[in-house]
Amino acid sequence: MGDYKNLLDLVMSKVACLMKLFCCLLVLLISRLSYGQGQRIKSQGEINYYIDPIKGNDHNKGIQKTAPWRSFAPANKINFSAGDRLIILSPGSFHNSLVLTGTGTAKQPIQVIFAPGQYDFYDTGAYKTKLAISNTNDVPDGLKAIALYIVNAHHVQLRAKGAKLMLHAKMIETCVDHSEDVAITGISYDYNTPTVSEFKVTSLQQNYADLAVNIKTKYSIKDSLLNFEGDGWQYQASWYWQEYDPATSYVSRKDLSLDKARFAETGPNKIRVYFPANPGFKQGFIYQTRDVTRDCTGIFMQRSKNVSLKNIRIYFMHGMGVVSQFCQNIDIDSVVVKPDTATGRTCAAWADILHFSSCRGLINIRNSYLSGANDDAVNVHGVHLRIMEKVSSNQLKVRFMHGQTYGFNPYVPGDSIELVHGSSLLSFANNVIVSSQMLNDKDVLITLKNPVSDALLNDDAIENTTWTPQVHIQNTTITGIPTRGILVTTRRAVVIEHNNFLRTGSAGVLVEDDAEGWYESGMVKSLTIINNNFYKCGEPAIGIHPENTRNDGPVHQNITINGNKFTLNGNQALAAKSTANISFTNNILYTPIAGNQFTNFKDCTAITLSNNRIMVQK
Repeated sequence: MGDYKNLLDLVMSKVACLMKLFCCLLVLLISRLSYGQGQRIKSQGEINYYIDPIKGNDHNKGIQKTAPWRSFAPANKINFSAGDRLIILSPGSFHNSLVLTGTGTAKQPIQVIFAPGQYDFYDTGAYKTKLAISNTNDVPDGLKAIALYIVNAHHVQLRAKGAKLMLHAKMIETCVDHSEDVAITGISYDYNTPTVSEFKVTSLQQNYADLAVNIKTKYSIKDSLLNFEGDGWQYQASWYWQEYDPATSYVSRKDLSLDKARFAETGPNKIRVYFPANPGFKQGFIYQTRDVTRDCTGIFMQRSKNVSLKNIRIYFMHGMGVVSQFCQNIDIDSVVVKPDTATGRTCAAWADILHFSSCRGLINIRNSYLSGANDDAVNVHGVHLRIMEKVSSNQLKVRFMHGQTYGFNPYVPGDSIELVHGSSLLSFANNVIVSSQMLNDKDVLITLKNPVSDALLNDDAIENTTWTPQVHIQNTTITGIPTRGILVTTRRAVVIEHNNFLRTGSAGVLVEDDAEGWYESGMVKSLTIINNNFYKCGEPAIGIHPENTRNDGPVHQNITINGNKFTLNGNQALAAKSTANISFTNNILYTPIAGNQFTNFKDCTAITLSNNRIMVQK
């Protein structure tokens, strides 16, 4: 009887899984059919189409300003052509998405133009699809709603000076998918109820504290437990917190245990929390918290080329921020990520702000202001996949190892790869991809041009070296960051110049590389850090720290740090390990500690230290 019951449970479990898969596929199919995927009418080109969410009617033809459409639905049935313009005449509410596809030209791009004002987007009828996003895949089967979706498009300009998109659910604000030559300018993004909740400790006693809840944070108290909630989401106050000091704008992560805390509302947006002992609150400080599930992103770009984001204002974005995955040539100019001061909020980004995974060409970040995040301001990396099996002389089965990055094919024919020892992070062979087949969400079968050695170690991995970018970051301020200012691991030239790093919780600039933890590759071969200002960042202010467990030689090389200003909390400006050819010259260091131990090296060679000025400043 027991065996029969176990068999029945197994069968029912399999049936439930199949039903879940069927429902997801059905929702996806309905969504695609609703948005005209594969059955669009081709526009003749050089036509103005009009939308007015207040005065329009979807039964109109939409080609006269006096008879516009009301929603994006008719536009989603068109394959746009060169010179077409989609003009949104006035702000209003949208319960569906814009899903734009078509082909313009450099001289006659497709233009989408938003009039100034607030546009409220709801997910009730939004386009939803399954996406596997780097560092985000905690809910692999979840369908992600997208507000503005540019897909299979060429030469598109989205111009929205003075327009704000207000999201009323967890949504990808804008997605650029398999598209080229896309320019997005002038737009701003915010959330009606940001998914990072905030309150200020206004009074602190031995066994209780009074809290002033931010006006944009919604909550409820049931059975003396505090729940944060918003448009289509909720979570219970738990262990993850960030502490913001209004006096210094310094933000740091805190693990606050509220297991024994009890909450009571004392007035509108006012709460008293009782505890047997203070879990770590400080009077006058602001505390941020969130559900740590990585289920979405703010802006997502994948398999796209020549994408420009300019004069964009982000008040809040949910998820891993602006994620670029397998993209080529990304220009980010005058992007401001900062909470709306009128709301009193201190957080603008749920995690990273700008996240680049396996990109190529040039990543150019300039004239920007990146602040108020729950993780790194900028993170540039590739992905190490571990070698699981040598299937034949020129075939390998490789696997995504990190639980938040998988589900997409990381190779195309012609990609170059390097085989890397995981413990030393040193390359020992190279090869070329002939074909790549996803066996499941995490395992990939690759066929290679040349045979592979039999002498593979258990922790060996591969890096796709074709998809490694050049990086140039300049004239940008990074502040209000609990972790790193810039985390960068790429083998192509990196220049970081004329930036301000203000009170980052960890290093202002960090170089890692690992094949054991996050599996974020790769080795740095040319890094120039010049004429920057590092002000009271976490120390070391600059860290070169590959996660190798065995030193068989330098992992990184050719690091130039010249002409920077460091205002230190202690006395460590630079720490490096397993690196060759480091030059630390012509820098000014303000330190509260007398002595010259401002650098620390382990297993490093060819080090140049000269013309650095150290000034003791209490």
